[in-house]
Amino acid sequence: MRSLAIGGLAVLAALVAGMQPSRGAEPLIADISEDLIAITTGFEGSDLLLFGTTEGEGEVIVVVRGAAEEVVVRRKARVAGIWINRDDVRFVEAPNFYHVASSGPIEELLPASVLSEAQIGVEQLVLETTNALDRDDAEAFRAALIRNQQRRGLYNETPGEVSFAGGRLFRTKVSFPANVQTGPYAAEVYLVDNGAIVSMTVTPLRVSKLGFEAEMFSFAHRQSALYGLIAIAVALMAGWLAGFVFRKA
Repeated sequence: MRSLAIGGLAVLAALVAGMQPSRGAEPLIADISEDLIAITTGFEGSDLLLFGTTEGEGEVIVVVRGAAEEVVVRRKARVAGIWINRDDVRFVEAPNFYHVASSGPIEELLPASVLSEAQIGVEQLVLETTNALDRDDAEAFRAALIRNQQRRGLYNETPGEVSFAGGRLFRTKVSFPANVQTGPYAAEVYLVDNGAIVSMTVTPLRVSKLGFEAEMFSFAHRQSALYGLIAIAVALMAGWLAGFVFRKA
């Protein structure tokens, strides 16, 4: 599913490029400061610089998406004086990270139909559920999902800024929080003019664990039973040592 999502973006980029007339020069060139966000011990988040240049007039919109995954949103209710999870909704393909930035107000750069088709802006994300919901519940759970992701720093609450320098050179910063998930990501850059997408590029990047963190992560998945036994043994040993120290004190 993740590889299909990234592959689909590449196909979209090719289609957009194919619709453009030849101008003798690339209308849009973009790159990122690094294509790997390495999660190591003590990782506290990371900033990535996305930059590029445009040929001719136009504004720039940047979208960075994480892989699509299933997300469960629960709604609590008060029963006999106790708050419990009453309802839950499963979103089948919600991006685990979403960041958008632009050189101008997005709603003024492209019409709503184009924004919806390209899923530019959190309000345009296609978030399908496995549950049959009426309109009010669907909107409430969708808003809750977006709100939860924004609270965790995985969706930006307001669009970031794409700034131009030296004519048609542009740049923007993308911040990844400490709780960012591993996996494939894609940085989409759109050149827009007169209410239409003139050109688009997609640059893949990856978030991955390295060093001791990666070894432990891999071991926990390859030898889950043994990892569980070791975790229990370590917890018992820590409890025994704590009891021994307090008895001596």
